Order: sequence, then structure tokens, then C-alpha cells
Amino acid sequence: MKRKMKQIRWNTVRLLAAGFLAIILLGGVLLWLPVCNREPLCFFDALFTAVSAVCVTGLVTITPAAQFTAAGQAVLLILIQIGGLGVIACVTSFFLILRRKITLQGRVIIQESYNLDAPGGMVRFVRQVLRMTFFVEGAGAALYALRFIPEFGPVRGLWYAIFHSVSAFCNAGIDILGPDSFAAYAGSPIINLTTMLLIVAGGLGFTVWQDILANARRVHTLHQPKKWYFTRLSLHSRLALLTTLILIAAGTAVFLAAEWRNPATLGKMGFGEKVMASLFQSVTTRTAGFATVPQKMLRTQSRLAGCILMLVGGSPGGTAGGIKTTTVAMFVLACVSVVKGRRDVECFGKRISNRNIHTGLAVVMVTFTVLAAGVLGLVVLEPGTELSRILYEAASAIGTVGLTADLTPQLGRASQVILMILMYIGRIGPVTFALLFGGKARAEGQNRELPEQRIMVG
Repeated sequence: MKRKMKQIRWNTVRLLAAGFLAIILLGGVLLWLPVCNREPLCFFDALFTAVSAVCVTGLVTITPAAQFTAAGQAVLLILIQIGGLGVIACVTSFFLILRRKITLQGRVIIQESYNLDAPGGMVRFVRQVLRMTFFVEGAGAALYALRFIPEFGPVRGLWYAIFHSVSAFCNAGIDILGPDSFAAYAGSPIINLTTMLLIVAGGLGFTVWQDILANARRVHTLHQPKKWYFTRLSLHSRLALLTTLILIAAGTAVFLAAEWRNPATLGKMGFGEKVMASLFQSVTTRTAGFATVPQKMLRTQSRLAGCILMLVGGSPGGTAGGIKTTTVAMFVLACVSVVKGRRDVECFGKRISNRNIHTGLAVVMVTFTVLAAGVLGLVVLEPGTELSRILYEAASAIGTVGLTADLTPQLGRASQVILMILMYIGRIGPVTFALLFGGKARAEGQNRELPEQRIMVG
């Protein structure tokens, strides 16, 4: 039975990788069709856009608003939605629509893809994911419509509202407004707040929202103290929420301080707009990709802070990329444990398992190795380009963010291929990518207990 489970896990890895690749190729062909374009489009640009959409990144070599017809924008929206939900959830929902029974192997695949504890209740979980996704996207579209319909009319305004709500919740960052993203709405509270709420909602992860809603029902039904809304959440949910709040606050403070007097970004804004734009920049760097200030004009310290936030990304089980908030929190706690002389990594009275730490270490190492290789390749292929811009673009790609310092369209084809590879690895996950080359895990009986010996560290 254990060997069969390991085989299913290995099949899940291959299914995820092949599934995303197949959808990317199909999406590239569809976006390339004349019916989807206002003017002829090179297949490479169509493929790059498909990679960006399915990997919910947002880097583009063309301007979607000017290039794609209504049909092309619809295809783009579908690719973003599939990329945000994930291949497994989309296939499962297709079977549910056809009223086909989900097999035990299918349930285990769902469990593995969402990193859940047990295969029980998998179909119910997918249904909840779909309901939650469409409810939040619908609410976001309604809020966007309050601004877009008066500005663009009922049909176009509603389409813009739906498209950008899906793009924001899926953390894709692809817009159909023009080349300047949301820069024209830097002073609009409804656009800024709606976008930020959708980004955070998608980035927290479906398991966190499921935990929050279930816990809220328990606390409300049993009339328990209000502090239980947080203290009775799972350790994963509490870490994800707390780390998200800290990163948003820290990012806002850094961007506000660095760009306060920069006339090309925040310098000409009033105090309220400066705070809102800094908050938006902090949130969007966590894998969303929308922008209300020109990224090319950011100061070096802002780009560096942005790279850090992009690499951290969102939380596991959601639409965001990056090495994830819980991974970063776990290593911070590990450092605290070492400093305090503790044997275990502790948090909120719980002990984090060594398996989690080993997995987190693999995620970080593979991510930084791939990022370093990508940056090195871009430096070699694009001599004379400012390093901070290259690093910003590469971090944006592997973190599936999509913010750009206006560099992606200017890169050569070979460099754009590197960005596509980084986006793909960032979406399927660094460990999943490593497992494709590492092969199957050892069978239970093959794991050996070797003699322990220390080495010098630090």
C-alpha cells in the first residue's frame, strides 16, 4: 500500500508538470489565431503570453489591451483562471460537472497537489475552493464595476471588472487597460483597496480560508471569546496570517521611506496617496504584478526590497508563487531556536516537524539556485543592462509576480526563454521541478539508518 501511495505521489508530480505544459501550449496556439488578434502576432509572443497567464505571472512582451480582440482577451482570462485554480482542481471540477465519480487515486492526487493531511473529503474541498473562488471574484467584479462602468460604459466596464477581478484574485497581474497597468488609478481608493483585498485573499491560500471560515462558525456557534478567532486556528493558518501582515507592513514602510521624495513615483502625491501607493506596492510585489507607479523609476533600494518580497510570495495552497510565507517564518523560528539553545523549532506552543524543515530547505535552495542560474544567463545574454533591473525581472518571473522594470519586451528571444523557464518553475513549484529530475522517492524499506557524525557549521 505504501509503495502504491508513493507511485501516486510520483504520478501527481508528473501530472502537474505535464498538465501545465499542455495548457500552455494549447493557450499559445489559441492566442496565436487571427481571431484573437487585432494585428498579426508572432507565435513566440503568443507562447510567452500563455506561459505568463497560466503561470499567473503577468510579464508580457506585448500590450494585451492593444493586441488582443475580445476573443483573445477571453482566452487570456480562461488561461489565468486555470492557472490560478490549478490543473488538478480544473480537471476535478470538469468531472464533477459530468457527474463522474472521483476514484481513490484521484482523491490522493488532489490531496498531494494541495498538500493536505488525508484523502478524506477531497471532493468537498474542491467544491469549496470553486465556490470560494467564484464568490470572491464576483464580489471583486461588483466593486470594480462601480468605477469601470461609469468610465467605460456598461458592457466594456463590466468586462473590465470581471477580467481584472479574476486576474487580481489569481495573482496574475495581467491587465487590459493599457501599457501603464493601474497607474491611472493611483488615487482611486476603490480600485486600490479592491485589488489589494483580492490579491491578499488569493495569496493566503484556500486551506487558510477554509480554516478561518470553519473556526469562525465554531466560535460563533459556541459563543466563545473573540480571541479564539485567531488562537483556535491551525498553526499553518496563524503563521500564514501573521507573516503576511508583517511583510505587508514592512514593505509599505520601506517603499514609503525610499520613494517619499522621488518625483517619478511618490514625490508629487499627497500624503494619503503616498501611503496608499506604498501599501499597494507592498501587496502587489507579493506575486500580483499590478502597478500604480512606474517600476522602471523605482530607486535601487525599492527594487531590492521588491525582490525580497517577490521571492517570499504568498502562502501555500493559494494562487500566489514564491517560496511562501510559512517557509520564511519557519526559518526565522529555526534561527530563534538556535540562538536560544532549543532542540526543536517551536511556535505557538507547537513543534514544527523536521520533515517540514527539510522540505523548506529544499524549496529555498532550489529557488535560489534556479534564480542565480537565470540571472547569470540574463547577464551573459544582455551585456550592459543594469544588474538591478535584471534581478528585478528574474525575481518577478520565478516568484510569478509580473512586475517589470520595462525590460521584458526589450530582451532578446533567448533571454525571454529564460524568463519563461523561470515562470514555469515558479508556478509548478521548485521542489516539484527538482523531483522531475530526481526521480521517485525511495521505498520505505530502502531508507537506511546511518551512523551520525557532526561537521563544523558557521
